[in-house]
Amino acid sequence: MRAVEFQEHGGPEVLRIVQTATPEPGPGQVTIEAVWAGVNFADVKARAEGYRVASLPYRPGLEVSGRIRAVGKGVEGLRAGQEVAALVDGGGYAEVVLAEAARVFLVPDGLDLRTAATLPTVLPTAHALVHEVGRLRAGESVLVHGAAGGIGTAVGQLARAAGAGVVYGVASSEAKADYALKHGYDEVFRPDTFETDVRRASGGRGVDLVLDPVGGDTLHRGLEALAVFGRLVSFGNAGGAEPWRAGQGELYAQGRSVGGFSVLALAQSAPDALRALTERAVRAVCDGTVVLPVTAEFPLSAAADAHQHIGGRTSMGKLLLRITD
Repeated sequence: MRAVEFQEHGGPEVLRIVQTATPEPGPGQVTIEAVWAGVNFADVKARAEGYRVASLPYRPGLEVSGRIRAVGKGVEGLRAGQEVAALVDGGGYAEVVLAEAARVFLVPDGLDLRTAATLPTVLPTAHALVHEVGRLRAGESVLVHGAAGGIGTAVGQLARAAGAGVVYGVASSEAKADYALKHGYDEVFRPDTFETDVRRASGGRGVDLVLDPVGGDTLHRGLEALAVFGRLVSFGNAGGAEPWRAGQGELYAQGRSVGGFSVLALAQSAPDALRALTERAVRAVCDGTVVLPVTAEFPLSAAADAHQHIGGRTSMGKLLLRITD
């Protein structure tokens, strides 16, 4: 079968198409004949920096959709031929993908495989940020970094559906700001001035919830954008700074709190919670609450072009690899 992998860290050019043996499922696993694979910034960081890469060569790809090829011993409720989406620990850029059955989800009736490939990382993350971790209440205000990205696109719509009083976004360009304004956002600020813009827009109050995938100095500036009793949820470290820290000095005076979320970490520590979260999130797509546009797609052989696109920080919405030509 064909797959994409890299044998050294570097730019998009280190991605190579290889011919490799087709995997077989072990106990508790399934193999999926992939039709689509999601492209995420985590894939770019894996290639460039070794993020979550235990050894080389490494095959990127955290989410796929397709049809079950084979089922391993002990797997219940899944069978060959079913249309599924899956969250995987890498290896998604391939014609056949090995997945843990606990992270494989049947595609609901009426949902196509192309759309299903956008869901395993983005939708559970967005739902958790708004509801389970962010605990957004009707009438509250929220500020979302990366408003034009896949997660930001979903969060804007989920926050609006949850009754947010105002939804602010942060985006790095006019084009991204325009995109975000079409997906649930009331106003969009630039990264270098967001905290002062929030104070201005809110009459000095700040916001109830900040959602931050950047980390570092951006996180600490986000704390300053919070209202009294405000909450900040960290869900990434895209800026590459030292891991964030917040202590008594930042939190005690105004009753602020900091939480965190990673869909990949949840998959490792609490797979049952991930399944329940994913089911809730997918319902939001099926009932039309959330629409997640695919803004670019590439054939498997052009995975390097997809990485170039997303790594250039100009991409919006969701990017996919088309596995079957």
